[in-house]
Amino acid sequence: MSKNLIIVESPTKAKTITKFLGPDYKIESSFGHIRDLPKSVMGIDMANGFTPKYVIPAKSKKTVAKLKDLAKKATSVILASDEDREGEAIAWHLAEALNLDKKKTKRIVFHEITKDAILEALNSPRQIDMKLVDAQQARRILDRLVGYELSPFLWKKVARGLSAGRVQSVAVRLIVERERQIKDFKPEEYWSVLASLKKEKTGEEFIAALNKIGGKTVDKLKIKNEKQAKKVLSELKGAKYLAARVEKKETKKNPPAPFTTSTLQQTANRWLGFSAKQTMTVAQQLYEKGFITYMRTDSLNLSGKFLSEAKDYLKENLGEKYCLPSPRAFKTKSKNAQEAHEAIRPTEAARTPDSVKSSLVGGQYRLYKLIWQRALASQMPAAIVDATVIDVDAQGTAYQFRATGQVLQFDGYLKIYPEKSKEMQLPEVKEKEELDLIKLDDQQHFTKPPARYSDAGLVKALERYGIGRPSTYAPTIATIEARNYVTRDENKKLAPTDIAFVVIDLLVKHFSEIVDYKFTADMENNLDDIAEGKTEWQPVIENFYDPFHDNLTNKYQEIDKNKIMPEEKSNEKCDKCGAAMIIKTGRYGKFLACSAFPDCKNIKSMPGTDKDKDGRADNKEIEEIQKKYEGETCEKCGSPMAIKVGRYGPFLACTAFPKCRNLKNIKENQTANKSTGVHCPACEKGEIVQKRGRKGIFYACNQYPDCKTAFWAKPTGEKCPDCGALLVEAKDGVKCSNKDCGYKK
Repeated sequence: MSKNLIIVESPTKAKTITKFLGPDYKIESSFGHIRDLPKSVMGIDMANGFTPKYVIPAKSKKTVAKLKDLAKKATSVILASDEDREGEAIAWHLAEALNLDKKKTKRIVFHEITKDAILEALNSPRQIDMKLVDAQQARRILDRLVGYELSPFLWKKVARGLSAGRVQSVAVRLIVERERQIKDFKPEEYWSVLASLKKEKTGEEFIAALNKIGGKTVDKLKIKNEKQAKKVLSELKGAKYLAARVEKKETKKNPPAPFTTSTLQQTANRWLGFSAKQTMTVAQQLYEKGFITYMRTDSLNLSGKFLSEAKDYLKENLGEKYCLPSPRAFKTKSKNAQEAHEAIRPTEAARTPDSVKSSLVGGQYRLYKLIWQRALASQMPAAIVDATVIDVDAQGTAYQFRATGQVLQFDGYLKIYPEKSKEMQLPEVKEKEELDLIKLDDQQHFTKPPARYSDAGLVKALERYGIGRPSTYAPTIATIEARNYVTRDENKKLAPTDIAFVVIDLLVKHFSEIVDYKFTADMENNLDDIAEGKTEWQPVIENFYDPFHDNLTNKYQEIDKNKIMPEEKSNEKCDKCGAAMIIKTGRYGKFLACSAFPDCKNIKSMPGTDKDKDGRADNKEIEEIQKKYEGETCEKCGSPMAIKVGRYGPFLACTAFPKCRNLKNIKENQTANKSTGVHCPACEKGEIVQKRGRKGIFYACNQYPDCKTAFWAKPTGEKCPDCGALLVEAKDGVKCSNKDCGYKK
């Protein structure tokens, strides 16, 4: 019996849709793209309008054969891939690869995987939108042209194995420029003067900071050193303190808009510690299971159905005062918020995080809770705060102090979406009221450099410059990390590698358009114009490619590799031929190479490279290990063993490589397997030890793989009083290792 065949991208999505439809439908997955450009060659016919030559990868051939067979037998074929450009392209590739009859083929889209949404989509099918397909093809071809032409150039002029990307290179430039700002930053010393005061009658205390001198507001850097601070303190001796002005002002704090792709990635990074890639992976899972709406969007709209559901939920569970008289609408700042018609929200307002917790795994519960809170909060009243300012005169002096604080009068949306505030609550103080001085204090400070980009910060910067679109932020960050242009520091911030500086300097000087912020943003606008049918895609490619290719051809002749990658001297001698070793920069950073190359091809890792970034061993540690293992021979071939340093620290390697590939771990690797003295709470047999992984230091049970207990920070050995999990030493203090608990010491 023939059925209607629905083809989606993922098995999870297929499984969810199957629950909503009857026996007349068969739902199958294409497992993503079933056609792509070939890997080994360019795959673009430049002479004939940049025509792409698509192939079916080996991994997709069985899937294509199966879908072809099912399509032949089906009453109709319905393509139900995602509603953005990528999804439209998947639908088109399916139609082409399966040789589908256009009369029998339908295209449906939906913003959420619910029964109502699926049935509504089936009732209003459309044709494949070739404008969206062309925009996706143009992006893919542009990226292929840059990658396949510029990467070999980098291999030849910089180091083998390097790659370049149109959007990725701009992201790396942002990170490199921020790192240079940090390195060039010169901290300035400054001091603050604080007065601890209390009310005479009640004894209530508060702290006020020096705010004015001689009636003029004090700049943060006004008091530059301890001598100046002490002078202020001496002039304040014996002064009486009087509340000169007390100002109270009721202010409203409006809720934030519901999530777009960008704001979800930023907030999940700040609140949950998720990387952009992790956020999108988990969001995809929630979408395919039917818990949230489509997660690649820059729209702030919410459907009428959800707005009605949200009001009903809030009224029933929180009361009338937490409801709005009419729905709140938000205006997007994006010029191109047309690809998805709604913000990210739960598919049902009444589906609380706790009610679905048992159906969610990994980080799904935490991300769903964040999305649910934000969407509901967007339709709640503003929080009402009494903001208070108290100006305090030190009578008989030129100095005035100020204390600021706030009192929450009505929590409003904070009832569901609790944002933290650092402002303190002040006592009730009246003007002209005399205050008692408890103590005066001076504190030294130094200005701080800009911070390295977090995932949230980089996404925000890319969005601000107009670089990339919702679907590209997460893969861009993942790509530059995978290609070793950036690493994660101890705070999970993005730090550029040595090779990133070299490549970006080369691109800025010789291929400025590739890494120019405005040029890259303009190209994104061109792709948007293609998607809207305002322009054809071939001229966009041609206008970019012709000058790019001509410039690249000239640079092959013009650029000397030795000027890009100057060699540095070292004090090391080659352990194979005795010649001097020189310092070179390769894809994975700096390394030692024999100056007698090509007669001697010996290379060695540099001890202590990037030790501040990933916890690798330093020079002192290497020297100690060298003394310990001096004279060590290979138990397999008898050749001397040499100390090497890999991304996970020092190890022993046979000097007869490549004939003998023997490797040995070094127990004295001081930053790995270090005891913490904490017993494993899970298996109760092992001990938690310090380990080193691809992204740095972590802590895990030494009974692995029998026990897979692991922690992101060092356990203290104490248990959480709320949930019983181990407490860990976080950067902001001791806290519970159970992220769902939230306990802090």
